[in-house]
Amino acid sequence: MINYIHYITKQTEEHNFDNISRTEAYLNYYSQHPEIEWAFLASIVSRNAGWNMTDLKLPMFQLLLGKTSCDKLFLTYEEANARIFADAYPQLLIYALSKKEKRPLFYLLQYFNVSQYMKNEWIHFWESKQKTRLVMSLIVNEQHIIEKPIIQKHSVFRELPYRMQNRLKLNAVLLPTITGKLYGSYTKDFTKLHRRIELGKTIYSLLFQQHIYKQCYQFSKQIPHTGSRYDYEQFFSIKLPSTPPLRQLYSHVTFKENEKEDWSLNVPIPKKWSKPKIIHHIKKMTLSFYFKRWLIYFYYLIKKWFINVSNSFDE
Repeated sequence: MINYIHYITKQTEEHNFDNISRTEAYLNYYSQHPEIEWAFLASIVSRNAGWNMTDLKLPMFQLLLGKTSCDKLFLTYEEANARIFADAYPQLLIYALSKKEKRPLFYLLQYFNVSQYMKNEWIHFWESKQKTRLVMSLIVNEQHIIEKPIIQKHSVFRELPYRMQNRLKLNAVLLPTITGKLYGSYTKDFTKLHRRIELGKTIYSLLFQQHIYKQCYQFSKQIPHTGSRYDYEQFFSIKLPSTPPLRQLYSHVTFKENEKEDWSLNVPIPKKWSKPKIIHHIKKMTLSFYFKRWLIYFYYLIKKWFINVSNSFDE
């Protein structure tokens, strides 16, 4: 048992180095254990987190949001994703070990402070093999993991730059392809727990539509994650300002791991959370998402021009 705990702890710490390592770890895990569909979902969401992080280094976002707000947003994104990985990856490894040993090892979950809710769900999955139910459960669990330490405590969500982004729906979770087509959904009211859960369920339902899954998985396997939107923008017919890779922009960040509370002991779990989202209409996101980005870019150019003109008069 001690060897198991040491192995899981070491692997989790090693792969929780930054956004790049987390994204790769999720995808590699899914490639080995395709029945754990949440791992592929997590790799795609992690890619989007990296793109959002490098966006913050673009001059247009630095000018519009302010450098201080951009720095705060990066640390918030990084901590949220690191906390989710620290909770979820031991669960994935324990399942993989259980498969290898051909017996459930979910008693190990207690040594990684995993919620009672997920202990029950893993046992249920081991017995029932209900893939979708496990995905729904992991979505619910991981959003609760960041609710108190990140969403409720970080002031950045109450500040004007974030509220402006939320109001204009500037952020989205995108499902990339090597054809240049983008699918996905906009993020709205990210500070509301039920909205984040519904977003996760929506992205999962879209991602595992057969034609989207094939294209997105092909992209994931062929295109290494760098954190730059150029990963998928290289397939566009028009060229846009993009950032260098994430590791050229940000240094490694460490966070103090506070003792986790078991959220599931005090929170009622509505039945609707375990129900998958049914998607009736699938729309491509490319035009709508990039129309907004072009508007931001033009606004940035105009604002920069006025600043330059004002400075010239002051001289």
